[in-house]
Amino acid sequence: MDVSMTLWVLTILGLSALIAIDFFIGRKPHDVSIKEAGIWSIVWIALAVLFGLGLLVFGDSQASGEFFAGFITEKSLSVDNLFVFVLIMAKFAVPSHLQQRVLLVGVLIALVLRAIFIAAGAAIIASFSWVFYIFGAFLIFTAWKLIQEARKGEDEDEDEWEENRLLKSIEKRFGVADRYHGTKLFIRVNGKRVLTPLMVVMLAIGTTDVLFALDSIPAIFGLTQDPYIVFTANAFALMGLRQLYFLIGGLLKKLVHLSYGLSVILGFIGVKLVLHALHESGVHVPEISIPFSLAFIFGVLVVTTITSLIASKRQAEREAAESAAEAPEAEAGETEKDSVGA
Repeated sequence: MDVSMTLWVLTILGLSALIAIDFFIGRKPHDVSIKEAGIWSIVWIALAVLFGLGLLVFGDSQASGEFFAGFITEKSLSVDNLFVFVLIMAKFAVPSHLQQRVLLVGVLIALVLRAIFIAAGAAIIASFSWVFYIFGAFLIFTAWKLIQEARKGEDEDEDEWEENRLLKSIEKRFGVADRYHGTKLFIRVNGKRVLTPLMVVMLAIGTTDVLFALDSIPAIFGLTQDPYIVFTANAFALMGLRQLYFLIGGLLKKLVHLSYGLSVILGFIGVKLVLHALHESGVHVPEISIPFSLAFIFGVLVVTTITSLIASKRQAEREAAESAAEAPEAEAGETEKDSVGA
């Protein structure tokens, strides 16, 4: 799709206005209710749908299909980010009323960093078409790793989150206050300006997302090579992530098959990239269409969600049955102790 500089500017201004409205409405720190998170989640999804339909009306069906495929892929991959966000919030003991501010700024940092990744990726693809082989192989390898981690039962990352080197160096350079000071990002301690824990956790959220971008950016380039669609799909997926965190935070543990679903999606896109690279090299191979990609990705997510909920329900029933079976034994043990004591 031919995108003029004017359209780029208008799009960025429009997204900035939406972010400003979101920030203004949630400017006062507070605990986010399920109702509030649900309403805003619907708003962001509706805006994404309207944008995709706008591409269909003013652009073409190809661009619209690529946007929806990219948006759904990025949205599903971003859900995986929420597991790490939960760990980061717990590690830094972020007060519940400050979590929305942390996520808003953290996601903004992530969006800026992803924009840099997208620009770099677009420039590389434009100059070296063989990079599709690398992207495809990387996604297939990442899919295999996800399956291996899922088969282990529990990832090590689920138990503990470690700060990256960049974050550690920033903390060492500036110093960190020993407690939160409301929404302040910097304070002065003994005349020296230091970071507050709030600033550190914002940086943690933003920089950690870069690790997820290493697979999500190649994945969306496997669906479209249009930088405009790649950027907007990422923007809409990320900007609704904050509300999604509060909305499905309690359901994350129930998505036990999410890693399997994401691995299938990444593997599928990896194969699509390799086929595209072969086609570009003059090899006659079938290419996977965008409508098929969209249907496949959506279908995998639906199946994964259903099987996850079924598995979680069965696990809960087994645990309840085991607890019920252990209860009489425990009572019998206590009675026996009382008898001996008497």
